[in-house]
Amino acid sequence: MLRYLASRLMQGAVVILLVSIGTFSMMHFIPGDPVDLMVGEAQVTQEQLDMIRRKWGLDRPVHEQYLAWASNMARGDFGQSVIRTGVPVRTMIGEAAVVTAKLNLLAFFISIAIALPMGIAAAVRRYSGFDYAIMVSSTLGLALPNFWIGLMLIVLFSLLLGWLPPFGLPSWKGYIMPVAVIVANQTALLARMMRASTIEGMGEDYVRTARAKGLVERVVVSRHVVRNALLPVVTVIGYRISFLLSGTIVIENVFALPGLGQLFIESVNRVDYQVVQAIVLLLSVLVVLGNLITDMFYGYIDPRIRIG
Repeated sequence: MLRYLASRLMQGAVVILLVSIGTFSMMHFIPGDPVDLMVGEAQVTQEQLDMIRRKWGLDRPVHEQYLAWASNMARGDFGQSVIRTGVPVRTMIGEAAVVTAKLNLLAFFISIAIALPMGIAAAVRRYSGFDYAIMVSSTLGLALPNFWIGLMLIVLFSLLLGWLPPFGLPSWKGYIMPVAVIVANQTALLARMMRASTIEGMGEDYVRTARAKGLVERVVVSRHVVRNALLPVVTVIGYRISFLLSGTIVIENVFALPGLGQLFIESVNRVDYQVVQAIVLLLSVLVVLGNLITDMFYGYIDPRIRIG
């Protein structure tokens, strides 16, 4: 197990390194000069522009800029925003991450609490009216775009009924519609996967053996089917955890939420190198950790694939 963990961590480190190099390189190919954005329409001389570039290290070769940035990141120093002069990138990301994390965690736990029992019940009552209702609703949840659902909720609950704020976070009510949009999509995906995986498990030999021993159907499903049926679902859940902070870019922009998604889009548009690079690197680390945690859960759920 330790050798496997070391191997996976090494692979993750290589991925993070490649992502950091790719992101750093791409940011320097984006049209626009951050120095021009910093000075705006102010009248400055060429000497002043050169001084600003020296201050931010933009006059150095690209590889030297990367090495300096990477060494700072390794020490936990994300630097300062190029556009919001004097504001630490860590502060900007921390403030935005709190909003995104709350939004995603609420949606994540609600989706699991609804989708897993729903998928199991649909599989047990296969071809019933309940099963068809779950399949139709989950298909709609996957087919309808998130931004469209969000806009329709704003029209209904904000403009027509006036129950909820259309954008921002003036109170806890600001989370209701964004969370509902994310829950609709995630619940549909997880419910369909849980249903399919449970149906497949119910046809296995060990399930027939359990039934032949006289076990009631409830015990057969809960003890023998569900645990093995969770494997593909855990894969999707791990994937969702990996993109916990990055999966709401569209939702945050539709509802004007001050989260990581909106911060990322604004930073790209304003060519704020430090913020964009820090966010991408942070998300790549989360993806690697999410995949590693998912692999570890595999061994717990199914002893057949444990690695000694």
